[in-house]
Amino acid sequence: MTIERRPPLSRSRRPTIKDVAEAAGVSRSTVSRALTGRGYAASDVRERVLRAAAELGYVPDVMARTLKQQVSRSVGVLVSDLRNPFYAELAAGASSEARERGYTMVLADTSLSAETESEAAEALVALRVAGVIVTPNSSAVCTYLGSHGIPVVEVDRQFAAGSTDGVVVGNRVGARTATAHLVGLGHRRIALFIDETDWTTGYERYQGYLEALGAGGVKVDPDLVVSSGWDVTDSRRRAVDMLRGPNRPTAVFAANNVLAEGVWRAIGELGLRVPGEISLVAFDDAPWMSMVSPTVSAVSQDTFSLGATAVRRLDERIEQPDTDSVTTVLNVRLVTRESTAPPPSI
Repeated sequence: MTIERRPPLSRSRRPTIKDVAEAAGVSRSTVSRALTGRGYAASDVRERVLRAAAELGYVPDVMARTLKQQVSRSVGVLVSDLRNPFYAELAAGASSEARERGYTMVLADTSLSAETESEAAEALVALRVAGVIVTPNSSAVCTYLGSHGIPVVEVDRQFAAGSTDGVVVGNRVGARTATAHLVGLGHRRIALFIDETDWTTGYERYQGYLEALGAGGVKVDPDLVVSSGWDVTDSRRRAVDMLRGPNRPTAVFAANNVLAEGVWRAIGELGLRVPGEISLVAFDDAPWMSMVSPTVSAVSQDTFSLGATAVRRLDERIEQPDTDSVTTVLNVRLVTRESTAPPPSI
């Protein structure tokens, strides 16, 4: 059967599903089944509909479909700071997996602001998204979305473990491995630069640090545990203050890539030699760590996979809303490079 050639549509009017149906010689319900893949449509009919839609330049009205079905094929992704390559890579992984599963991704940067996070969550509810992935600032966002019946997956950190799905990495294991690496090299004065210890990421990395010191017979010095803020500038300033002192540490474990950059800048500013005078190991293997000289040892996590896994978990939750919540823990590994060596006295 040939497709009827119809007069071109006015440039001011978008082609509709009715236009596609008339061009393909089928009903509108058949067009809907052929385009969405939901319900039966013979292969030759599906091909005819797709060809007609392409020739007409038909684009489905997503909002109309959303209103009819009360939910869209969109997922929301709320991340803390897209300037940080960690969150950008996480979002890229989520985007890739969402596309594979037929979802459109709506991305928002919350800038570590509870107010911005709340506003973004409200916008996603208004858009009737099918589900949300979030690197949360608190449990409030999960509670709010859950009250509107929207499935949520917490990623990177958790505030609602046991009631909400989560995808995280082995923070405690990674921190323990990194600190044990320094202890094994002979370091006894090992500083920890960390943003916070209230969230699961910070708390678990702090615990891993303590466990490695205890296992190595190294006494914990509270003065070597530095809460260094959320950005490079604060971390650099705190590191300069610590490292210019007469009793400075011989090694630093920076609990994330942003803090590691601040420490690295401080080391350069003070003219210290790495690893001759001070060793450095980081959690989060950011791209710059393998580009500087000397290269920086780091705990590597597959951040792209973190985002992709979160979308897969969300898709499963959307399909099976009544199953028990699940927390998935991804492995990490220590990548040893040139920034770690025995302390000067050994």
